[in-house]
Amino acid sequence: MRAIRLERCAASDWNTCARSLESAFAFARWKRCRVAPDYHVEVNGHWYSAPYRLIGELVDARIDDRTVELFHKGERIASHACAPNRRGHTTIADHMPSAHRRYGKWTPAAVIAAGERIGPSTAAFFQAVIEARPHPEQGFRTCLGILALAKSYGAERVDAACRRGILIKARSVASIRSILQNGLDRTLFDDEPFEPQPLRHGNIRGRDYFH
Repeated sequence: MRAIRLERCAASDWNTCARSLESAFAFARWKRCRVAPDYHVEVNGHWYSAPYRLIGELVDARIDDRTVELFHKGERIASHACAPNRRGHTTIADHMPSAHRRYGKWTPAAVIAAGERIGPSTAAFFQAVIEARPHPEQGFRTCLGILALAKSYGAERVDAACRRGILIKARSVASIRSILQNGLDRTLFDDEPFEPQPLRHGNIRGRDYFH
């Protein structure tokens, strides 16, 4: 009986060692990333969360067939299973800021207010983007990207592009940029005046709530 137990123990140890060796010698590549304002980093077209305290910091991503690990100054700060889909988000709840914590100056209210300075359609588009995300902060990158477009195309054109974006249910910077690059912001669907309506969502409680 003792011999059988020893044999089973040896087999168990061998399996453990084999898994360790497989992990140790698995092919992996590294990528330097900056943590975005929504506390995610992009790897292979997918976005993985990092602790929100590292927003704006550089981290190193170790990517293999199964996992995406994030390191900051040599310390592992996150481990995610590789996502099969692109353009999505993988978020660990502990990485998120508290619901009542300020997110630098970029709260949902501040983002929407910045959109209003471009125009009413931009503000309405920002609300739609934030509403479409599981957590408001995940829409910040899109909104900030659209604000940056105003530097190249001007507020009037960006607001017109956001108007068209709302009508076609676009929700990305790429869509708004494409509208601008192709001059579609100058072409309206009809001659009727467009009045963006404020959107409501459980995560969006109005601008005054966040002040």
